[in-house]
Amino acid sequence: MSLPPIQQAQWLPANTFRDEIVLVTGGGTGLGLQISRGFAELGAHVIVASRTPAHHAQLLEEAVQRAWSVESLPLDVREAPACESLINDIVERHGRIDHLINNAAGNFVCPTHRLSANAWRAVLSIVLDGTFYCSKYAGRHMLKAGKGTQLNIVATYAWTGMPGVAHSASAKSGVLTLSKTLAAEWAPFGVRVNAVAPGPFASDGAKGNLWPDDETEERIRANVPMARFASKEEVAAQVLWLSSPACSYVTGDCLTIDGGLSLGAGRLFGDGARPGKKDSPR
Repeated sequence: MSLPPIQQAQWLPANTFRDEIVLVTGGGTGLGLQISRGFAELGAHVIVASRTPAHHAQLLEEAVQRAWSVESLPLDVREAPACESLINDIVERHGRIDHLINNAAGNFVCPTHRLSANAWRAVLSIVLDGTFYCSKYAGRHMLKAGKGTQLNIVATYAWTGMPGVAHSASAKSGVLTLSKTLAAEWAPFGVRVNAVAPGPFASDGAKGNLWPDDETEERIRANVPMARFASKEEVAAQVLWLSSPACSYVTGDCLTIDGGLSLGAGRLFGDGARPGKKDSPR
């Protein structure tokens, strides 16, 4: 029985990442799972790390079916010593770390005046602190090797802001600036650092935390010029592309993947027609 193709991997040549070592934080669910699947399909040895190893079961089972090279490790990215130990262990066992995907995140919508100190700290710790710790310790080995890529997941509200996500927007803004800073520091040593900023994409986690009812989901979708959400596979494909040799001269960039949502999509003038005039698309 043939298995369905991995959509996010179809745009790059087979074995693009053959035998390369990839660490994906939060790599067992949601977007992280699709990123991990794409790297594995393209020949990488993928290491998924998160606080709940049970979340890795789906990927590990599929890896057996598809003959992928995948392993699972527990990691709380909020703990600097844990990040250092895990990355050092990976390098000791595999000889190097070629790609780091900082995907671990936490988010929910809450008016800022009701946001508790614990909630603020929890999101900042996972998103900003965790990205810094993993980037720093993986970066040390990449700098010694004279090569490597790091890819960070941010969001367009990192530079626009958005009501209800002061904690996440602040953290993602910090990650975006960190990405550009590391790119400038490490480019002379062969290490590339980039980011992607997804808009709304189909995800159980996002649906539960960001658009928990159909009315909210439809209102968000109505503001997307492409009139739909992205799939996780579409976003993952861009992560793979930026990590690949096709982007060997790209560093310090942030690729927006939002169907045009951040292009002033409030549609003050509807579809662009002058008020009082009926224009047909021709």
